Amino acid sequence: MAVPAYLRIRNELERQIRSGALPPGTRLPTESELQREHSIGRATAQRVLTELAQAGLVERHRRRGTFVASSARQENLLRIANPVLQGPEIPGRHAVDSITVLPAGDADVELPGVADDVPVHQLRRLKFDVDDNPIAVELSVIPFALAPRLQDEDLVHLTVHDYFTRIGVPAAKSRVYIDPINLDEATAERLQLPEGKAVIRLRRMTWLTDGDLAEVAWWIMRPDLVEYFLEQTIPQ
Repeated sequence: MAVPAYLRIRNELERQIRSGALPPGTRLPTESELQREHSIGRATAQRVLTELAQAGLVERHRRRGTFVASSARQENLLRIANPVLQGPEIPGRHAVDSITVLPAGDADVELPGVADDVPVHQLRRLKFDVDDNPIAVELSVIPFALAPRLQDEDLVHLTVHDYFTRIGVPAAKSRVYIDPINLDEATAERLQLPEGKAVIRLRRMTWLTDGDLAEVAWWIMRPDLVEYFLEQTIPQ
């Protein structure tokens, strides 16, 4: 499946930022310049720059332009809670570790309000930085009835909330919990860390407009490679 234009352009800019080819303070192309350079529409160019800003990689200043942020290895955790998010919660290369359909009671996360025998998708992915170091393990569990064709999607680039919007699943709100945990053997191996190491797990629950559970997901991340923050823009 072809990679969307916005994702291809954004990933290339992200690669240059994280590698140092575009050092802090460098001015990025404007939306108009991106349009001309890549033969894309204004909405696509805007999405590229917006997602880089949401990821904490760039800073956008009205009338001045868009500049590489002073610390490029930062991620805005508010992206994870955003129910209308477009693009990955944690930018960077993704790889599918596993995708299965199993009873809710056998999933690797609790699903409040979902009966144990209800079938669910369980998608596990790995996230990597520009040096190909594993920076996070992600698990997403979705009731099968909400997304019966999920496995037909491009799971490497899938963003669950964006997918819900595309297929008409009425997600209404998300809540993120912060859990201190010790790494189990399998997750430690995936992250190339010692078993038992204390880390932070971000656990997201998303509900439908009728109050039913739409998804439970978690991210276990390497704090030694990425600095995470919370930032919200105040409308002017």
